[in-house]
Amino acid sequence: MSHIQKLWTYLIHKPGYLVLRFWELSAPLIPDRLFLKVKFRLTMGYWMDFSHPVTYNEKLQWLKLQDRRPEYTQMVDKAGVKEWVAQQAGPQYIIPTIGVWDSAEDIPWDELPNQFVAKVTHDSGGIVVCKDKTKLDIEAAKKLLNDSLKRDYFALTREWPYKDVPRRIIVEQYMVDESGFELKDYKFFCFDGEPKMLFVATDRENPKEETKFDFFDMQFRLLPFVNGHMHAKTTPVKPKGFDTMVELARKLSKGIPHVRVDLYDINGQVYFGEMTFFHWSGFVPFEPEEWDTKIGKWLILSNIHDT
Repeated sequence: MSHIQKLWTYLIHKPGYLVLRFWELSAPLIPDRLFLKVKFRLTMGYWMDFSHPVTYNEKLQWLKLQDRRPEYTQMVDKAGVKEWVAQQAGPQYIIPTIGVWDSAEDIPWDELPNQFVAKVTHDSGGIVVCKDKTKLDIEAAKKLLNDSLKRDYFALTREWPYKDVPRRIIVEQYMVDESGFELKDYKFFCFDGEPKMLFVATDRENPKEETKFDFFDMQFRLLPFVNGHMHAKTTPVKPKGFDTMVELARKLSKGIPHVRVDLYDINGQVYFGEMTFFHWSGFVPFEPEEWDTKIGKWLILSNIHDT
């Protein structure tokens, strides 16, 4: 079956996809509240009530409109956040930066080390992981990064912290954990400065496998739900630096109603990844769906004033 036939088959069975794509293409013309309300209906299957949000995903949409602190912009800036984390917790948690540039053409590719990670500072997903520069298609990498620089992530998601992040490319040192082939991501869901659960992202660099998400409570017991990706075939084990990660997540999320603190563990040495205010942007269901409500109870909105 050709790519066109596959796309046509998908569109026939998923007619809502066309409506969603049209809605996203019209995003710059649509007010925030209306855009979120309709996109939520198209992705989640029900209308949300901004006056009385209940589920976790509903409350994330509410936060997009009501919790717009200026300091959030630096926290989601993949370059600027490093200075903030170093001030809050110490420079030992920072992955070394090779350089920051305004465009892919500005990067001195010949001078980069054999292994590195390049990503845009204002987006989610615009990333190049280079494990061997001799095999890297530099022109393809440039195109991916430049295309990502043009992407208006705020318009598509209404995640306010990203709206005014300077659009740049940051190149970092390539890191690998004890596996020797990947860097597992430990993502802590923090509510008013207290980590309540986390998930471990694995298989992200395996082209033959889909990324896996395994959710755990704070005793590192596997939680019985799926969100976005299936569980790994082999359940991840508790990392050496777990207690350090919990304390770091607690420190970085202090005073924030809700944020996800993403961290790495390399043989017990903990490194900061990023701050994420809107997990999946609040547009991906939980299975079973009751967990959307359970997690939503941790997110208290009553002390957040309207903006």
